[in-house]
Amino acid sequence: MIYLASSSPRRAELLQQIGVQFKVLPALIDESAGDDESIEQLVLRLSQEKALAVRAQLDNMQAGDLVLAADTLIGLDGEIIGKPCSAADCEQILSRLSGREHEVVSAVAVVDHAGQVNEKLSINRLKFRPMQAAEIRYYCQTGEPMDKAGAYAIQGFAAVFIEHLSGSYSSVMGLPLFETAQLLAQAGQPITLLE
Repeated sequence: MIYLASSSPRRAELLQQIGVQFKVLPALIDESAGDDESIEQLVLRLSQEKALAVRAQLDNMQAGDLVLAADTLIGLDGEIIGKPCSAADCEQILSRLSGREHEVVSAVAVVDHAGQVNEKLSINRLKFRPMQAAEIRYYCQTGEPMDKAGAYAIQGFAAVFIEHLSGSYSSVMGLPLFETAQLLAQAGQPITLLE
């Protein structure tokens, strides 16, 4: 059994896309950044803590069972940008991203029944076209960006704002599938189209 330590419908959709069968068991952890913690350190720590938190809830994990967790954050000018806390915050975040390139950093962690953790990092660059204040306001009012790091969903309407992506689409969406497949294969559950 693979347990997905996330309630994100996007992560579930991505796992389904590559044929992974799983059970959702969300992790509840404090996602605050530590002092002087880089974006890379933070997403790696959060994905690991989510996986271990769910692992701790499972009394009956057997050999072959895995917990998979991920985290995604945005970096701009050395600042870590998470989810907006209000519509005004959403507008402020998108105004800062307008016409600029930013970093999207995702980490995925897999923990096995014995508590062994393996993790991988995916670093991507994304550039938004310049956006008008009115379209930013309208987009924030749709509600789509309110539970997304960086206040946008690449798989949603925000796709029309994206001028360039260097990296992994699935990673920006919230779960780097290439790295996920590597970790699952390493744990004995390879993703393959072959019989």
